[in-house]
Amino acid sequence: MDPLKQLEQKREQSEFPGGKDRLANQHKAGKLSARERIQLFFDPDTFQEVDRFVEHRCANFGMEKNKPLGDGVITGYGKVDGRLVYVYSQDFTVFGGSLSSAHAAKICKIMDLAVKNGAPIVGLNDSGGARIQEGVEALGGYAEIFWRNVQASGVVPQISAIMGPCAGGAVYSPAITDFICMVESTSFMFVTGPDVIKTVTHEEVTKEVLGGSHTHGEISGVSHFIATNEKEALFKIRSLLSYLPSNNREKPPALIAEKKEKNSEEILKIIPDSPQSPYDVKNVINEIIDDGSFFEVHENFAQNIVVGFARIKGEAVGIVANQPMVLAGCLNISASKKGARFVRFCDAFNIPLLTLVDVPGFLPGVDQEHGGIISQGAKLLYAFAEATVPKITLILRKAYGGAYDVMASKHIRADFNFALPQAEIAVMGAEGAINILYRDRLAKNPKEAKTLVDEYRETFANPYQAASVGFVDEVIEAKDCRSKIASALEATRNKREVRPQRKHGNMPL
Repeated sequence: MDPLKQLEQKREQSEFPGGKDRLANQHKAGKLSARERIQLFFDPDTFQEVDRFVEHRCANFGMEKNKPLGDGVITGYGKVDGRLVYVYSQDFTVFGGSLSSAHAAKICKIMDLAVKNGAPIVGLNDSGGARIQEGVEALGGYAEIFWRNVQASGVVPQISAIMGPCAGGAVYSPAITDFICMVESTSFMFVTGPDVIKTVTHEEVTKEVLGGSHTHGEISGVSHFIATNEKEALFKIRSLLSYLPSNNREKPPALIAEKKEKNSEEILKIIPDSPQSPYDVKNVINEIIDDGSFFEVHENFAQNIVVGFARIKGEAVGIVANQPMVLAGCLNISASKKGARFVRFCDAFNIPLLTLVDVPGFLPGVDQEHGGIISQGAKLLYAFAEATVPKITLILRKAYGGAYDVMASKHIRADFNFALPQAEIAVMGAEGAINILYRDRLAKNPKEAKTLVDEYRETFANPYQAASVGFVDEVIEAKDCRSKIASALEATRNKREVRPQRKHGNMPL
């Protein structure tokens, strides 16, 4: 056969390796093909495929008679907003997207290229799991991928999209990556499926309840983003990449700042005078950042803390903020884990941190203590203390007790700490404090409570005692929040901080 005709024929075969009938079934299930996902994800005409003609090497169970080109995964690289990104996209129409040794080798090769060339790796997962016909070779393939996930962690951004089933050992690769996006109704993640659970524990549960997008986006926190369809998921990942550097040696990409500057005076109208009244901290965030630039992470999980990326004068920042609308903004187990994970990602990839504080403390309760709030809360403390990126903190209203220390206080080396005039920085709220300090006195005359609360608040629950000893660098007006934060970010842009040499710390995992 003519070599050019042979090449053309093989290219045609590799376009629909699972056959057009299976492709039609994929579409009926509300899912795109592996190749369609890639075409949507990358800038037009930039994708370059690698290992297009790879075949599996299994000769058991009649597998030698069926060797589709590509072996169930498309790998390669392309451009997202003009920047290099590597990708692998599993093809469910080929053996259910199952992983063989050849399939795994393709993924490993593209991961190695991503690390060598300092570019993000995006995995589009749609697989029934390990290919049973290959036995331990398939399991070894998973372990090779896991090892590379760990080596790439903190070196290049790793992002996983779950576009279908992801079960058994397959879940651990996405779990190691930096961000996971799931799709409503069509994506599932679980270590053991409903049938196994029914056999072992006699519990009956659906795939959606066990490991659907809302389960992992709201309850377990495994998934960072929920998309209504695959197209939205792919565009979410494109948006996410716009805030991230390509690797840990670069700074995040900056945009040209708008010439028209705004102030943040609306913050005064957002935050109630009463320290007990709730408000939405996202409204405060939007007053400080560039318009429309907030990209929230883990929006539906642990909503008592808000984390996400934004821009201030075109520069990317990571934001961590207590949310008074949920659990009064208390820190609990889930919020601590969520915040710590985000802080560590920002630190790994040179993204400055802005912390907005309005926290009454750690959430009390037997379930929290039994669940390990001590070690779980320490994760957030450890993450902030470990971070060497620029750290700017603004106390909006309350900063009580140990939670004040944890939320990027001066004592764990925040670079600039600001407070609004109404901020209360104290061991606890005024009412709780006077009940302890004046227990005997109040027992005799309860009517004194209001006077004592006012006195305590005037003396201790304000930002000036902290400012007098340098724990707060400046007490600022609400209208100046944006300009002060922007100035502080500029002042710390070239920050260098040397820590003691060690193999690694021992974070309270």
